Amino acid sequence: MKGSKVLLIEDTPDLVSVILRGLSEEGIEISVAADGVTGLEMAFKYDFDLIVLDIMLPVMNGIQVCKEIRKRNTDVAILMLTALGSTENIVTGLESGADDYLVKPFKLEELVARMRTLIRRSSKQAAVTDRISIADLEINIASKTVTKTGKPVNLTATEYRLLEYLLKNHNKVLSRIQILENVWDIDFNLGTNVVDVYINYLRKKIDNVNGGKLIHTVFGMGYILKE
Repeated sequence: MKGSKVLLIEDTPDLVSVILRGLSEEGIEISVAADGVTGLEMAFKYDFDLIVLDIMLPVMNGIQVCKEIRKRNTDVAILMLTALGSTENIVTGLESGADDYLVKPFKLEELVARMRTLIRRSSKQAAVTDRISIADLEINIASKTVTKTGKPVNLTATEYRLLEYLLKNHNKVLSRIQILENVWDIDFNLGTNVVDVYINYLRKKIDNVNGGKLIHTVFGMGYILKE
């Protein structure tokens, strides 16, 4: 786990202290949020290898937080902590997008073991998905390069971020607001046409001259990247 980044969303100070002390020698970077909304904001703003999430949280509960995270990020590992140990609650947690579930009270050793397993699994999945392709277009996430029919495609940094987001969500309709929040920033004026402008830039670089399109407009909704 050394070098991993973990977000702990937990509102019980004593438990937070125990977890922080117990993980102090693991060599991981831990960020803490004491409520659901703050945790969600941090999950959207920063990249984490693992999110450890309590269900019973103030402002926004863990189930809601997990569902919102999964709308934007299907890759980060999520471990839920809860005092609600019934089968129904466990199923609800897993169906909301959690990868694993740990019932309180638990031994610190078990928490560490589950964290290691999830981080290791997440790292393997990330390695497998370093390349994403559709039709004759491929991006290499590690090197941030793009090829079409094996030939390099020169993109600006913003064009690359937009294409990567579209590719990671291919076959899904994405609204302009979703694209603004994920490629630019949530602070953008929603009346801007910057999304449409950059979609046009991308189309000129990745669409086939014979009329084959990858980026399609869904009128009244947004855009979708598909074959």
